[in-house]
Amino acid sequence: MMTQEEFMDVLAMKRQGMSYVEIGEQLGYHPATISKWCKAGGPPPARQVAEEDRVVDPVWADRLTALLVGNPKLLAKSLFEIISAEGFEGSYPSVVRWVREQRGPRFRRADGASVPIETPPGEEAQFDFSDCSTWAQSVGLAPVLWCFGMILCWSRWRTWWFTTSVDRHHTFEGIVRFFGAAGGVPQIARTDRMGALGQSQGRRFVLGPEALEFARHHGVELVACQAGDAKRKGKVERPFRDLKESFLEELVVTGVPDSIDELNHRAGLWVADRVHARPHRATGAAPAERFAAEREFLAPLPVRRFDTDYVETRRVHRALPFITWGGVRYSVPPDCLGQLVEARVPVDSSELTVRWAGTEVARHRLAASGQDVWDPTHRLAAEAAALASNQRRHLRVVEAAEESPAAPASRIELGAGDYDVAAPDLTLYEGGRS
Repeated sequence: MMTQEEFMDVLAMKRQGMSYVEIGEQLGYHPATISKWCKAGGPPPARQVAEEDRVVDPVWADRLTALLVGNPKLLAKSLFEIISAEGFEGSYPSVVRWVREQRGPRFRRADGASVPIETPPGEEAQFDFSDCSTWAQSVGLAPVLWCFGMILCWSRWRTWWFTTSVDRHHTFEGIVRFFGAAGGVPQIARTDRMGALGQSQGRRFVLGPEALEFARHHGVELVACQAGDAKRKGKVERPFRDLKESFLEELVVTGVPDSIDELNHRAGLWVADRVHARPHRATGAAPAERFAAEREFLAPLPVRRFDTDYVETRRVHRALPFITWGGVRYSVPPDCLGQLVEARVPVDSSELTVRWAGTEVARHRLAASGQDVWDPTHRLAAEAAALASNQRRHLRVVEAAEESPAAPASRIELGAGDYDVAAPDLTLYEGGRS
C-alpha cells in the first residue's frame, strides 16, 4: 500500500507535469490507482483491527516479547514455530506483521536485480563450511565448531554435518557422507578456493594430488569459484543463513544439545521437517519431491568407500613397545619391537588402531597428553618378556661359572739332593729362656 510519504512524492511529480502513467512507472503502482488517490486527496488510511479481534492477542504478544528479549536474533518464522508448538492457532503472516511492527523490516532494498543461476538435475552440487564457533562458545557446547553443508542445486536437497575441523580429511568426509545420503554422485561439486583442496595460482586454482585422487575415485569434477564470485556459490551460502538465524537460535530456546553427535541428530530432523518437506521459495516445490526425481540423474556410488581416516606409519622403538601419536606414547605388543606399523584414527573418532603386517595388534582411546597409555595385556607381556630376558642372562652366567675348570694349585716339586737353607736367627727366642 502507498504510504503518505509516497503520496507526497506523487503530488510533487504531478506538479512537475508528469502523467499518471509516468508516475506509476516511477513508483510501481497502476496509473488508475494513482488517479483515484489523487482525486480522493490521498491513500486510504491503514486498516485498524480491534484489540479483541487480533490473532496476536496480548497473551501471545507478551510471549513473543519475552522470546525476543531472551534472544533478539530470532526470526519471525522461528517465533511462529515456537509458539505454534505451544498452542498458537494464528497464521505465519500475522506473526510477521507483529515482528515488523516491533523492529522494522529485515532487509533493505537491493542495489540491483538478481536472477538465480539454474542448473539441470544431477549436474551440480555445492559445498562449504560455516563457522559456528561463536554460537558454540556462547552456549558452552565446544570451543570450536564448524558446519559442513552440501546441497544439490536443482532440487535444493541438502545435508548439514557439524564437526570440529576444516582440514582435508573432514572435507572429504563431509562430501562422502553427502554422496552416501543422496545415493549418488553429481557431475560437478563446486566450492570456493579451499586451502584443504589445493592452492591458488593467480586466477587459477590448482587441486592437490589428494583432491585429484578423490575426484577420480568418485568420477566427479571438483570446481573452485573465482575469488569474489559469491553469486555462483549462492545456493550453499544462502542455506547457512537458515542455519545460523533459525536452527541454532531456536536451539537456545528449545534446549542446547549435550554433544555434537546430538546436535547432528537434531539438525537432520530439523532439515527433514523444516526444509525438505516444505515448498522452496525459488522452485515452488518441496526439495524432497524434486530430489525424488533428481536422484535418477546422479551417477552411482563407487564400490569402495573413499578412505578419509588419518593414516600414518610408525616405527616401534627397538627396546620399548611404544609408538607416538599426537605427542602421546601408546603401547603395542612386545613382538612389534623395531617393526613398521600402521596407525589409524577415523575422522571425529577418539580411537587409535594399530596394525602390523595387516593384523590389528592394538586399539587405544586417544589421550590429550600426560603419561604413557598402556594396554594391560601389552604391559603384562612386556614385563614377562623383560623378566624372562633377565632370567636367561643370569642362567648363562651361572652355567658359564659351572662349566669353567678349577684353577690348578701352586706346588713345587723337589727332587733328591741337598738344599741350602738360611740359618735361623735364635736371638729372637733368647728372652724366653728360664
